[in-house]
Amino acid sequence: MKSTGIVRRIDKMGRIVLPMETRTLLNLNEEGAAVEIYTENDMMILKKYVPSCLFCSNTENLIEYHGVKICENCINTLSEKSKEIL
Repeated sequence: MKSTGIVRRIDKMGRIVLPMETRTLLNLNEEGAAVEIYTENDMMILKKYVPSCLFCSNTENLIEYHGVKICENCINTLSEKSKEIL
């Protein structure tokens, strides 16, 4: 993990502003770009959010069903399994 040396204050609403340099580096320039928040001991880690398949973590060919993202490969596998059961 690399320190940027940038310090930001948290406002009364609990918000912080991510520095432009960081947003540019991670390609988070679009309004509505998302980050995931992780905690470990006394650290908070922000990671660029990349949608992935619920089952295999694949990030390509995703289809959203009832708010859950599933890749085409897993959909095909589930379809085959359901045919075996029936």
